[in-house]
Amino acid sequence: QVQLVESGGGLVQAGGSLRLSCLVSGTISALIDTMRWYRPPPGKQRELVGLITKRTNTDYADFAKGRFTISRDNAKNSGYLQMNSLSPEDTAVYYCNANIRYDGTYWGQGTQVTISS
Repeated sequence: QVQLVESGGGLVQAGGSLRLSCLVSGTISALIDTMRWYRPPPGKQRELVGLITKRTNTDYADFAKGRFTISRDNAKNSGYLQMNSLSPEDTAVYYCNANIRYDGTYWGQGTQVTISS
């Protein structure tokens, strides 16, 4: 049974940084394809933060470019979202998902990120 667990959220001041992790269990790394990070800011619809392919090609939403970096460690079945220069507008629950080959797409439970002004 595939499971995704995010961690690393918390409360930081504006201008600070956080590093979120997404651990994938129940499968082998060779079957983990694209990983994505999403957030639904309060009162808004879910939006894509960025993604990383199995070959570590990345793409970001405009608001994330230059501030956020997505990476992955296939040996650890993990993906990461490094967030710098955070602002209160970045406050949201952040979710990761992963495409698992021959299986489907799975979501984590989310981790809360709160940025104080």
